Amino acid sequence: MSEPVVLARTEDNIRIITLNRPQVRNAIDIPMRAGLIATVEAALADDQVRVLVLTGAGGAFCAGGDIGTMKTMTHDEAVDRAELTQRVVRTLWAGAKPVLAAVEGPAFGAGLSLALACDRIVAATDARFGAAFTRVGLAGDMGAMVSLPERLGPARAKQFLMLSQQVKAPEALSLGLIDRMTEPGTAVAAALEDARQLAAGPPLALAAIKTTIGRYPLSRAEMLRLEEEAQVAMYTSADFGEGAAAFREKRPPVFRGR
Repeated sequence: MSEPVVLARTEDNIRIITLNRPQVRNAIDIPMRAGLIATVEAALADDQVRVLVLTGAGGAFCAGGDIGTMKTMTHDEAVDRAELTQRVVRTLWAGAKPVLAAVEGPAFGAGLSLALACDRIVAATDARFGAAFTRVGLAGDMGAMVSLPERLGPARAKQFLMLSQQVKAPEALSLGLIDRMTEPGTAVAAALEDARQLAAGPPLALAAIKTTIGRYPLSRAEMLRLEEEAQVAMYTSADFGEGAAAFREKRPPVFRGR
């Protein structure tokens, strides 16, 4: 029997959740989305868990959405996919417990979005962060159009997404994209150090801070609605079909704006 695509273990009052598709650098497919939602929901419902730490197996956080499993979709298929994707970030945001990302290696595309959906990001010095969406004809999802402007400001976030920019951990730290940098191979240990401090704190006060500041300055729900509309339009476009085909065929895409 193969291992689950999402693993979970508890250390003290901390639930460590690990993306577990190391053969594809933990690229997110539909089963991983569903597994991640279920695992996070279970951690949030467990009274013994105070803090969540999200990481990836095999020296990678997450290489993004699994483009190899994607194709141009009908409108209804795209809506179903976008809603499942958004449910991941809605679950992380709606929960009152702090969530930390421990990042080793790449956090690209949806992997970047997933890290940014956490309340604190701890990254190894050799970690890399990139917005890879436009390379395959997509705009961004899993909360990228909310969390990236929150971190970088709207102008810089637009450029980051439009140009599919990439930064290494030291630059990400200087930009405010991440919160703490540590030596390679120690991101989980460093995140657990922070998580223990949070787990010893007052749960009600931490929940109030997370939920209150999470509503400032714009409605996250409204931004997610707009992001979903944009992503559905992208998933049903010929440009996305070309982007996914070019990825599989290892060639530059030729986008035609339709």
